[in-house]
Amino acid sequence: MRNSTFTSLAVAAMAVAPACLLSAESLRITVSAGDYERRDTVVTFELPEGARDSRALENADGKRIPLQVSKDGQAAFLLPYLEQGAKATFRLAGKAPTDNVSPWVEVVEDRGRLRFTVHGTPALYYQAEERPFPRPDINPVLKRGGFLHPVLSPSGRTVTASYPERHTHHQGIWSPWTRTRFQGRSPDFWNMHSETGKVEFEEIDKTWSGPVHGGFRSRHRFLDLSGDEPVVALNETWEVALYQTADAEREYRLFDLKSHQETATPDPLILVEHHYGGLGFRGHEDWVGEENTHFLTSEGETDRREGNGTRTRWTHISGDVDGERTGIAIFCHPDNFRFPQPVRLHPREPFFCYAPSQLGDWEITPDSPYTARYRFAVMDGEADATELERLWNDYANPPEVRIEN
Repeated sequence: MRNSTFTSLAVAAMAVAPACLLSAESLRITVSAGDYERRDTVVTFELPEGARDSRALENADGKRIPLQVSKDGQAAFLLPYLEQGAKATFRLAGKAPTDNVSPWVEVVEDRGRLRFTVHGTPALYYQAEERPFPRPDINPVLKRGGFLHPVLSPSGRTVTASYPERHTHHQGIWSPWTRTRFQGRSPDFWNMHSETGKVEFEEIDKTWSGPVHGGFRSRHRFLDLSGDEPVVALNETWEVALYQTADAEREYRLFDLKSHQETATPDPLILVEHHYGGLGFRGHEDWVGEENTHFLTSEGETDRREGNGTRTRWTHISGDVDGERTGIAIFCHPDNFRFPQPVRLHPREPFFCYAPSQLGDWEITPDSPYTARYRFAVMDGEADATELERLWNDYANPPEVRIEN
């Protein structure tokens, strides 16, 4: 596994002069809050050449905020606070307050997986290689890698499950398709016990650590096993970035996942109408049972049967772990296909899925790849609709960034 630099998952930038005319010393970065109050907000933009060695933004009072810049100029920082409708102007600085300090978000290889820590505390794991079974009674065909688990709350409580007692094919956070047609066959990449399809981890392309975010880019293969020989139907790239968030009012873990899927042959993968398949989340085993999992959607729905099949901008799933409430919110990006995507809220299991195939057949073709973006917020305590809506607006309607001489 190799370390490298960050490719931004979302860029909201506006440059007003040719890059060749700009230098770090002359630049001013103006951030506009727009229609929303901003607090501990992820801000991303592109810096021109000549300014990419900057390591901090300095405000009018001389206070420095860490700035993380990749080799291709993608910059990111956390905006502490900005009132609705207000603007803040910063200058670029070469030295950050984190110089000579270990990265605030660190990603390291750990026995076939990647471990994310924030200030040294474990927050998230990406299971790259096939994970050993936790119990001997699991069907060997279900072994797989390429998923997120465990995902931890700020208090250290796990919110995901892998190889649960029921639905042993569920794996933390993962992204297979269910009912499909490919080259005249019908592989199922979700229900691996059918032995018609599976998703395989292929390789880690890069990892990175830093004062603002850490993450990785990896590759997966969707294997059609329903014919005489295995055929790769889709190639998938995952990009995941975990941010160093420490809101003064409520601590949470914030990370982004971008999935990009392209056909591996000249043939399309046809996605048949179905009630699940796509981005999936499996909650902690203590959440099993209708009374133990709690849902809240962006439309205010808390009844899982009423919410099932509705289209939501975000959904929060929670339950008790070690006697304390904890949960995770999943935000659907407005650029996603069929946004707002319909959801599957399982009637008894702690299972959630964004499932665009609920709205009818569609296909991924050589000319039409599929890209989906989601943001996750992991929090202890009860769901707070106001806070979740604030985080949604940060994601869907980020602050505008203007770069000026």
